[in-house]
Amino acid sequence: MRACVATTVHHPEDARIMHRQIRALLDAGHEVTYVAPFTYHNVTPAAGLTPVDVPRRASLRRAHSALRRALKDADLLVVHEHRLLRALPHRRPPVVWDVRERVTPRRLARAERRHRIVTSADVPEATFVAAEPPPSGDARVVHLGRLAADRGVTELIALAERLAPYGVRLDLIGPAEPGVRPLLRDAQRVGLLDWYGYVPLRHALRMSEGALAGLSLADETVPWLPTKILDYMGRGLPVVTTPRGAAPVESAGCGLVVPRDVDAVLNAVLDLKEDPARRAELGARGHAEARLRHHWPDHAAAFVRHAESWAGLGAARVLTPGVGMRGAAGMAARRGG
Repeated sequence: MRACVATTVHHPEDARIMHRQIRALLDAGHEVTYVAPFTYHNVTPAAGLTPVDVPRRASLRRAHSALRRALKDADLLVVHEHRLLRALPHRRPPVVWDVRERVTPRRLARAERRHRIVTSADVPEATFVAAEPPPSGDARVVHLGRLAADRGVTELIALAERLAPYGVRLDLIGPAEPGVRPLLRDAQRVGLLDWYGYVPLRHALRMSEGALAGLSLADETVPWLPTKILDYMGRGLPVVTTPRGAAPVESAGCGLVVPRDVDAVLNAVLDLKEDPARRAELGARGHAEARLRHHWPDHAAAFVRHAESWAGLGAARVLTPGVGMRGAAGMAARRGG
């Protein structure tokens, strides 16, 4: 199968797109063309895929041109933003929209009439669970992922200042929206926190290990469950989250749900700092739940089967890794099939 995956708004190393979905397709022997803003993010495309570079938030005209190049002989197109549905070439394979943005029911229904729509109910959010993560420490807290106003960046900076007298550092591991970068640089300059910027996924997960807690301060406008919570669980960290991320934390009993308020987050962190036994218990519960339900390698094969079915490939057509639908048809013709 030849699959094309496209985004102009996500980082090319986005965990869901690159490290889970694309990697699963490549590991299964399929070919992948990846349309993404590589130059904007200064990213070297991963070996094994065919990259097509586009500007970040490319115009519809430039997105259309990139998709036309990328879709040559493709059996499937997976887009990760609604806007690209308006840039589709006339000649194209089946289209799948992986929805991770807030959209109106009307827009969703209209897209569903024309294309296949998938959500986390079809392709679950997941992480890479550590086999034996180190125990939670008491000297730092971590925040993984994108930093923006709706992710609580202002509260995180204020929290770092409040935690300093107690000997607790804040590690921020992830890219930041342009509007909040000056705030983060100023906070780092005066020694309040450590902001590492974008870090490749597997390294970022290892950096989080051994922290006192993992933080998620998303507000209610964030349209999906913050997957960083699953990352923390997979690394054996207690979770401190706002109500937006409460569901998996309360289900597993692996952390604390607090208001989006600096005092509330501070008290939760300090309570955990003073109780290593509780930290260990919460971390162990989260790790066990993540290993049982949220370990991506356990879901990868199902995702690949979904992708093959979306492309309309029958069982006979997916026996030869790396051969697309047209290639498989040609092989069958040569064999008299």
